[in-house]
Amino acid sequence: MPSDAAEIADLIARCALRDRQAFRALYQRTSAKLYGVTLRILRNRAEADEALQEVYVKIWQRADRYVPGNYSPISWLVAVARNHALDVLRARKPAGDDIDLALDVADAGPDPEQTAIRRGERSRIDHCLGQLDADKADAVRGAYLDGYSYEELATRHRVPLNTMRTWLRRSLLKLRECLSA
Repeated sequence: MPSDAAEIADLIARCALRDRQAFRALYQRTSAKLYGVTLRILRNRAEADEALQEVYVKIWQRADRYVPGNYSPISWLVAVARNHALDVLRARKPAGDDIDLALDVADAGPDPEQTAIRRGERSRIDHCLGQLDADKADAVRGAYLDGYSYEELATRHRVPLNTMRTWLRRSLLKLRECLSA
């Protein structure tokens, strides 16, 4: 690492330790370059001035995230400035600009046919779950719909862990038979 890069990396490391003098020195050494990055992206001096202040707040807050060796220190600083300027640019665009484009966006929800099919499948599953003993149906719902672990279900139903595994395995086999019929 050249001595200039080593010095900037050292300043960043000292900023991570909340050294205000190092932060001041880092600002003096790098602000012109980072201002150029923000100005090039934002194309507005007032926004670039404000963005530069916010960039240095982020650098102060995130200096501990810089890992020497992964990137050159100036590359890391430029990335922080660039990403912030892009965020400002995205926020500048009003949300309702392209309302006409929204007319062409397909609805991601299910269509009426898919809804009817899902209702039918759900009613078949509910019917087949009704064929199981109440405790076993509750265990299947707990494991596969509510995300409970085998251990949690075994404790809840007051049965040994291996018994719960057997319940679930046999219940799934019965459900498969019922749904195949």
